[in-house]
Amino acid sequence: MAEVKTIQGGVAQDYRGQIRFVNEFDMTLVRRFYIIKNNDIELIRGWRAHRIEQRWFYVLSGTFSLSLVKIDTWENPAQDLPIEHHILYAADMRIINVPAGYGTAFRALEEGSELLVYADYPLAHATVDDYTWPADYFINHGLSRSL
Repeated sequence: MAEVKTIQGGVAQDYRGQIRFVNEFDMTLVRRFYIIKNNDIELIRGWRAHRIEQRWFYVLSGTFSLSLVKIDTWENPAQDLPIEHHILYAADMRIINVPAGYGTAFRALEEGSELLVYADYPLAHATVDDYTWPADYFINHGLSRSL
């Protein structure tokens, strides 16, 4: 199974303003995107996983906590799987590539934060490749403040 990757971007700035970019992000696989803006900083979205679809996460504004788990058994995953935690800041200008086979849970850490998500399959595919569990399903999640 593929591993989670970070694709680093940057910023070009002059008297006209700035341009944020992630030039190393190859978008040839992207089929759709969506932008998530939570109503508050307490809401946790997750756990959601895909066997086939991969996703890329980029923070447009603010800060998000992103937790990832590599699913072991799709019908009944172990609840004590190791959790990988990331804090994503808009100022970091980086994309996190989450390959197929991972579950995600995330929440905004600042009011008004926006998360851009790219996916490599059309929406119609989601009905056959969408696995969800409650936010407290994985016991190693540390949901109190780290997620």
